[in-house]
Amino acid sequence: MNENGTFLFEVDGSSFSPQNPLIIAELGTSHNADIARAREMTDAAAEAGARCVKFQMVFADEIIHPNTGEVPLPGGRIRLYDRFKALEAPVEFYSEIKKYAESRGLLFLCTPFGLKSASILREICPKFVKIASPELNFTGLLEEIAGWKLPALLSSGVSRLGDIEEAVSILKPETELCLLHCVTSYPAPETDYNLKLLPNLAAIFGVPIGVSDHSADPCLVPALAVSMGAAVIEKHFCLSRTDPGLDDPIALPPEDFSQMVKAVRAAAEAGPQETIALYSRERTEELVLKILGNGVKELAPSEKDNYRLTNRSIHALRDIQKGEILKKSDYAVLRTEKILRPGLEPRWEKALEGRAARNFIPAGDGIRFDDI
Repeated sequence: MNENGTFLFEVDGSSFSPQNPLIIAELGTSHNADIARAREMTDAAAEAGARCVKFQMVFADEIIHPNTGEVPLPGGRIRLYDRFKALEAPVEFYSEIKKYAESRGLLFLCTPFGLKSASILREICPKFVKIASPELNFTGLLEEIAGWKLPALLSSGVSRLGDIEEAVSILKPETELCLLHCVTSYPAPETDYNLKLLPNLAAIFGVPIGVSDHSADPCLVPALAVSMGAAVIEKHFCLSRTDPGLDDPIALPPEDFSQMVKAVRAAAEAGPQETIALYSRERTEELVLKILGNGVKELAPSEKDNYRLTNRSIHALRDIQKGEILKKSDYAVLRTEKILRPGLEPRWEKALEGRAARNFIPAGDGIRFDDI
């Protein structure tokens, strides 16, 4: 905690706070597994003022089931599983881009989505790690990362206070943890952000806080988040919103990202009162008050319908016949997403082996208490 009474987030000898926020450019998978493009994006993010570049280590099999449904893309509808499959990069890609980012003086950050990607990530010795919102309830992954004893960012989109409490209890006290408030909607309305929640989360969990922002405006949520105590600001980054990356339509191109960086730094220097007054004059007091919200942790209107669908649950990997005895290879902790039904919370995973199926369970569907 610093002299202003706010929690510090410390990574690799650097301390970040609302007076010196860590600004993360989320490159995700927009590089399309092309190392030259990833370097180009890293260069552009550095020039736009990012202190850190973040990637996603995607292996489709540890995220969703092939039967999870389709997504509309410019070229037509495609299975979401196939879209994730196309985003897979060779293992060497991540070690190469880590070295390149660090050669540019940037922090390298990456999100694993399961135990396979976590194992690979750990081998390249990251300085810290990010857990995405859908994996906040992935007990096995949280337990694995807690064992690393590295600083970690935990996004809290599409979650309730009890979900966050359970995740934090697994990660602490081994992990230097920063909790990122997030709204899991693409793009998320600025007025869904309820930024007065930030100091409340810091007080409840005793950790530094930040924002992973999916809203369209470059400045509103990031600057006001800093005024509410954010030590970390994460925003999707792209070279152009017309690029084919999965998140490019809601990401900031370099000129907009640079504008955001300036707004965040100005808010950090000006302090809460001046920042709120400035945006109240420029963008109306009514809008600012809506963005600040009431400080109560609730599912945001734009993400309510995704609860238990975006999150992880236990799904059948194959058709399971009535009466069959379940083996570990018959099920996995996956996101439910589009058309499948959700199953049991991941914390029940270890209790399923050896149980008999009471009903027929189609491949992909969630396994429920009624099924065993």
